Amino acid sequence: MDGIKLSQGTSNIPGGSGGEDDAKRAQEEQMRRDLLATVLAIPARERLSRIALVSPERSKEIETILLKMAQTGQLRGQVTEEQLIDLLDQMEEVKGKTTAKKSTIIYQRRKDLDDDFDI
Repeated sequence: MDGIKLSQGTSNIPGGSGGEDDAKRAQEEQMRRDLLATVLAIPARERLSRIALVSPERSKEIETILLKMAQTGQLRGQVTEEQLIDLLDQMEEVKGKTTAKKSTIIYQRRKDLDDDFDI
């Protein structure tokens, strides 16, 4: 063990240390949550948290949209639950237009199985 030290830090690894990146991400996430708390009314915040339980991707999309709207000054006051529902409806309309083909289920009855009723 002459020239090897494994005691502290990972400064000799290219790309820096992972601890600083984790702390930065945690700080950004905390700022994001704080801003959402000021932008959203309590019922809207609760609805968004329920959406996050079901679909985390959709929740992140909504959060990103709300944060952009807040940063550009498009929001006046807090977002109510009804406004959040309207935003969700608008997102569904946009996604519906981008997916041109909707899946449909077609039921076809077999005609040869009707022989049982001819008795």
